[in-house]
Amino acid sequence: MEKRAFGTTGQQFPILSFGAQRIVDEHGCSEEDAVRIVHRAIEAGVTYFDTAPSYSAGQSEQRLGLALEGRRSDVWIATKTHDRTRDGSWRLLEASLKRLKTDHVDEWRLHNIMTMEELDACFAANGALKALQEAQEQGVVKKLSISGHTNPSVQLEALERFAFDSALVAVSAPDHLIYSFAHEFLPKALERGTAVIGMKVFALGKLAPWYEKALQYTWSLPVSTAIVGMETMDQLERNLAAARSFRPMTEVEQLEFLKEIAHLATPDVLRWKASEWTSGQWYQRP
Repeated sequence: MEKRAFGTTGQQFPILSFGAQRIVDEHGCSEEDAVRIVHRAIEAGVTYFDTAPSYSAGQSEQRLGLALEGRRSDVWIATKTHDRTRDGSWRLLEASLKRLKTDHVDEWRLHNIMTMEELDACFAANGALKALQEAQEQGVVKKLSISGHTNPSVQLEALERFAFDSALVAVSAPDHLIYSFAHEFLPKALERGTAVIGMKVFALGKLAPWYEKALQYTWSLPVSTAIVGMETMDQLERNLAAARSFRPMTEVEQLEFLKEIAHLATPDVLRWKASEWTSGQWYQRP
């Protein structure tokens, strides 16, 4: 698989990274299968694993920790805080470390910052960013990150306020057509040396009919890597095959693909950009 630089961190990762949100009962994946899938991913060269305490009430972290016993030094673990306060974020991190069976995580990120008000809360005197900085100073986390699905203006403002090492953002093809992180956020992140991790590659499954094209489109953007959720071995193998055969889309091919899927740029598909998401009707924090 092609490897790319992870911003200015000195790290490199394959273009395919592992989204661990789906190796849980909720998605029909047993503990035994979760361990097998993670082991196979590592054997195939995948080194970047993304999870969060809010994924199935910690089951994602617990299963990832179980699968990584004896393999911790081979991988990079990124987890998150959905709490906007210092104290609440520290509590989440302590629980995450126990579930992940590790004494540190490689990357800790502010989870899904949707609005300027949330950003302000994180940057307050006792906001979540203070916990991130303290954890980094103590060596409990290595790199600091932020994620966003909704409005690139929020993540752009975040970069103005703080030198995050990375940002996890939504860059599926239909995402390009409204509140575009690819158009608005990526150029600024690249200019600042911030690593960009792509997500929502399949737009919650809506791009399944264009499976390989969806991956090819996102990998053709100037992202460091893209996390893809996988709950079956077949999905992993298909993604590995796509990564191994990847060639960048030309500008014409990208345009043709965007025209082909333009009808998907609706609130029903891009729920993370709809007003119902930000109001909490579709997205509920733990």
